[in-house]
Amino acid sequence: MERPSSSSGPELPRTASPSGPARRSLLRGGLALGAAAGAALAGDLWTAGTASAATVDYPGATWAPASTANYTAANRPSTYPINLVVIHVTQETFADTISLFQDPAHAACAHYVVRSADGAIDQCVREHDVAWHAGNWDYNTRSIGIEHEGYVDDPSWFTTAMYHASAALTAEICTKYGIPKDREHIIGHVEVPGTDHTDPGPNWDWVRYIRLVNGG
Repeated sequence: MERPSSSSGPELPRTASPSGPARRSLLRGGLALGAAAGAALAGDLWTAGTASAATVDYPGATWAPASTANYTAANRPSTYPINLVVIHVTQETFADTISLFQDPAHAACAHYVVRSADGAIDQCVREHDVAWHAGNWDYNTRSIGIEHEGYVDDPSWFTTAMYHASAALTAEICTKYGIPKDREHIIGHVEVPGTDHTDPGPNWDWVRYIRLVNGG
């Protein structure tokens, strides 16, 4: 999915760029192995309907729970270390991304989704659980996945508000889990071994983003 992070202020509602790539399914990252395990385990922790706003791990986020069929319930970092943040772009609108994550047939989701226009953040999966976002089970188990609303070929979606909100989220995650705030540990989906995704794409400003994550 691709609608990353920076927003220069309030904007009118957007529609997909007609020149953008055809909409494709979000991050079919869950591996059949993970899908089978997750469906069996996820319901043991809680059901989405009983979770409350207090469930969020990041104070600035709104709870928008993914279907329990789209991630694996876990107890990280006890069961798996958390040492990576993976940056995604949605190739969908913010609202459609949330709807896909809540569809039990989708078999993929990320921990967070950041909106383009204002940097609003929805949390869809608890950080201690394994979201199916990277297309690589090992990377799924040890990362937090952050989706950004937008399209890889249209940099106008990557607003100042989005960059700042996402960078603050990533900085908090890195501090919490002792993850170095550098490009070796904050990576794009395209850098995950075995993936066929290209996000966040060449229009994502990594220099700006890492500077913001480090308080620049």
